[in-house]
Amino acid sequence: MKQINRRRFMKFTGLSLGIGTLYRVIPALGADSALGGFLADMRRSNGESMSPFTFIQLSDSHVGFNGPPNPTGTAAFERAVEVINGLPQTPELVLFTGDLTHDSEDKDVHAARMAQFRKIAGGIKAPKLRFVPGEHDAGLDGGILFRENFGETHYSFDHRGIHFVGLDNVSRAKPEVGPEQLGWLRNDLARFPRTTPIVVFTHRPLFDLKPDWEWFTSDGDDVMNTLAPYENVTVLYGHIHRDHELDDGHIHHYAARSLIFAFPDPAVAPEKKPLPFDKEHPFKNLGLRTVADGGPKTKPQHALAVNNVELTLREYGGVNGIQQLLRKPSF
Repeated sequence: MKQINRRRFMKFTGLSLGIGTLYRVIPALGADSALGGFLADMRRSNGESMSPFTFIQLSDSHVGFNGPPNPTGTAAFERAVEVINGLPQTPELVLFTGDLTHDSEDKDVHAARMAQFRKIAGGIKAPKLRFVPGEHDAGLDGGILFRENFGETHYSFDHRGIHFVGLDNVSRAKPEVGPEQLGWLRNDLARFPRTTPIVVFTHRPLFDLKPDWEWFTSDGDDVMNTLAPYENVTVLYGHIHRDHELDDGHIHHYAARSLIFAFPDPAVAPEKKPLPFDKEHPFKNLGLRTVADGGPKTKPQHALAVNNVELTLREYGGVNGIQQLLRKPSF
């Protein structure tokens, strides 16, 4: 079969949520026998073929954090729930990529924060919510409290012909996946053909983005080598509290902004220090990434239009007529 490039069979279209990231997955159906063969193969191997749907990524809500550089606490997270519930089309999945809570050495305090997160997230009107831990959720106790509240720290599932993999790269009290989980991942993927669309969601980046800021996974290369044979892989992550993209051959990495405070650009900042809170623009540097289909007139290599969206005070105040600042496409 002719090789299928991810951008040819799957389109990601974006909708400005206000907070978070919305992905719309659309099989690029057309007069392409290779694509038809791919979908038929997916149907045989997975029991279902791809069909359009939307999903949302939220990250780094840090429930329990309240103070500089953001005294608004859970306001952004609560607003995100309102925005999601107000969408004209309900997303089928909501993926949380870690640091759901802010850690505490007092187990009872941390348990209360977990309960508060569950209460807020429980208001989301979506059929499926899936979670992976951040180091603030699982670093101190090896994921015990996370498992009590959300189940396993790593797992996989299939949805409309796409294989989703939640990876835990935090609960070993260091930035790594570990040999046991790597073995599980290899076994999990072994049953799929190489053309299977795979979405990995995890907390830390799986590449060395800024190691001295702990923006890396020590055995991330092992994870990427495991994923390398598969032709259609997308990795979603959080942790860095800012938007970022990396195109690594046929694997594309997306980071979501946080719901609490932002970190600076490591290429220009001398130290890892949260950006200061601006009371006139309380959601500054918080927001979303939109990924939109460029349309049939767009050149194939630019089929996706990617914009960063930053919220304004009017969004924070809940005023109708949301204003958003759109930056130039990232590529």
